[in-house]
Amino acid sequence: MSLYRPSISNEFTNSDIDELRWVIHIRQTLEEEHDEEDDNGEFLVSIFNVPKSVMASDPDSYVPKQIAIGPYHCWRSELRDIERVKLAATKRLQKKLQTISLNIEQLVDQLRKYEHGIRACYSKYLNFNGETLMWMMIIDASFLLEFLQEGRSVIQYGGRKLLVDQNETLRDIIMLENQIPLFVLRKVLEFKLSSSILESSSADDSLLAMLMGLFREISPFKTIKENYSSEITILVSQCAHLLEFLYNMIVLKLEEEQTNMIDFEEEHKGDMEGTNETSFARYVKQALSEIWRMASKLTKSSISFIQKALLYQPLKFVICLPLTIIRNHPMVGMIKHPLEYLFFSQENNEQSKSEIVDNKPPLMEEITIPSVTELTNSGICFSPINNGAIESIRFDAEAATLHLPTIAIDINSQVLLRNLVAYEASIKCGPLVFTRYTEFMNGIIDSKEDAKILREKGIVLNHLKSDEQVANLWNGMSRSIKLTKVPFLDKVIEDVNKYYNGRMSVKAWRFMKLYVFGSWQFLTFLVVVLIFLLMFLQAFCFFHGCNRRNHVKTSG
Repeated sequence: MSLYRPSISNEFTNSDIDELRWVIHIRQTLEEEHDEEDDNGEFLVSIFNVPKSVMASDPDSYVPKQIAIGPYHCWRSELRDIERVKLAATKRLQKKLQTISLNIEQLVDQLRKYEHGIRACYSKYLNFNGETLMWMMIIDASFLLEFLQEGRSVIQYGGRKLLVDQNETLRDIIMLENQIPLFVLRKVLEFKLSSSILESSSADDSLLAMLMGLFREISPFKTIKENYSSEITILVSQCAHLLEFLYNMIVLKLEEEQTNMIDFEEEHKGDMEGTNETSFARYVKQALSEIWRMASKLTKSSISFIQKALLYQPLKFVICLPLTIIRNHPMVGMIKHPLEYLFFSQENNEQSKSEIVDNKPPLMEEITIPSVTELTNSGICFSPINNGAIESIRFDAEAATLHLPTIAIDINSQVLLRNLVAYEASIKCGPLVFTRYTEFMNGIIDSKEDAKILREKGIVLNHLKSDEQVANLWNGMSRSIKLTKVPFLDKVIEDVNKYYNGRMSVKAWRFMKLYVFGSWQFLTFLVVVLIFLLMFLQAFCFFHGCNRRNHVKTSG
C-alpha cells in the first residue's frame, strides 16, 4: 500500500531530498506525543488557497504585491526586497527581549510546541522543516504586531522611512493566502509585553485593541458590534487569523439573528396565515358591499326596462351579432393576448416568479432583480441605514422604500470584499451570507447611473475617482462564485420584484417592448388597420366630394 503524498509532484523542486524529508516528518509527527491543544482538535484548516476560478477573475486582489505573510508567498523573488522591513521589526523585538534577559531563540522553542497546530491551519502542504517554519512565523508576527500597534506610517529600516505604499501593505495583510494563525501573534505578543516595564494590559487586551483598530480602518461597514467588548473578546479567542476576525465582525452576529428570525417565523406561521385569511375575507366583504351599493341605486323601473330589452329578440340579435363577429375575427386573436398581458399579468407573475426582468435571461452571476435606476423610475425610494450592517436590509412595501446599510468604498474595499467572499466560499458549507450580499449589490448596480443614485442617497460613500469605478467593483465581485440562498435576503429580493412587477408603468413598458417593438405580427396588424383607415377616408372623400369642396372654397 503506497503512502498518500498531497501534491508532491507539483510542490517539490528537489523531489528526491524533499520527499524523503517529508516521509521522515510524517513518521515523526505520527509517533510523537502532541501538545494538549493539538489533541483536542482545536486547530482546524482555516488558511486556504484561493480557488483557481476565483483567482482568474482578478489575480491582483488575491496575490500580495509588497509584503508576504506566511508560507504561501514567502520566497517569491519580487517580494524579497521588502524582507528587510520584516527583519528590522524582528531586531527591535529582539532588543526588547534582551532587556529582561530573553532572546528570540527562547521564543522559537516556545512556538515549536505548536508546530503541528500551525501546519494544521494551512490547507496546502508546507514544504518546510520545523525550524524554518518557526522562524518564518516569528519574523512575520513581529512585523504584523508593529504594523498594527504603532500605526500604518511606521515602516522603517535603518532609521529611515522606506518607499512603501501603506495602503498596499494594508491590502496585503488581509488577503486569504497571506495569513498566519492568530494564536502565533498572541504568543509573540506575550513575549513582547513581558519585556515592557510599563506593562498595563494583558496580551488578549492588546491584541483586541489592535484588531479593533484594523477593523475600524478597513471595514466598509460602521456597525455597532464594536461596542460589545465582551462579545468581541470571545470572538477574538475563536478566530483563526486576521481575515476571519474581519469576516466574523461583519457576518457572525447576522447568522445568529437570521436563525432567530427563522425560528420566529416558524412559530408564528399559523398566526400569519390566519391573518392573511382574515384580510382576504374582509376584502371580499367590502367588494360585495360596494357592488350592492351601486346596484341599489338603480330604480325598479330601470331594472324592469333592462330585463325587457334583453328579452327582446331583435335587440338581442343586434347586440350579439357584432360581438360574435368581432370575437371570431382573426385580428382580434392577435390583440387578445397583449390585452390580457397588460391588464391581467399580475396573476401570471404570481404563478411564474422566475420570470426574468425585462424578458431577458440574467447573467449566470446575477440574481433576478431590477437595477437601481429601474427601481427608482418605478417609484421605489432608497434609504440609508447609518451604523447598520447586512442584517438591516429590508423593503417597506407600504412606503415603497428599500433600506440599505451605508457602505464606504475606497481603494482597499475591492481586495477586502473579494477575499471575504473567497474565505466564505472556502470555509462555509451552508448559506453564504456575505456572498449573497455581494450578489444583491451586483444585481441592483449595473451602471454608473445606479452607483450615482446610491451615492446621492447616502448609501454608498464613494472615495474612489468615479461612480463608474464603484459599478465595476460590484459587477465583477461574484462572477466566479455560484449563486447561493440566504432566507432574509431572498425575502427582500422577492418583495422588491413583486412590487416592481405589479406597477402599471412597468407592465405598460413591457407590453410595448414585447408586443409592439418585438412582435412583427402586432406591427402587421397596426399597418393593416392604418391601411383600412386610409381606404375609408379615401372612400368618404370620394362620396362626399372633399376635394371639390376644398377647391370651391379656395376659388371663392
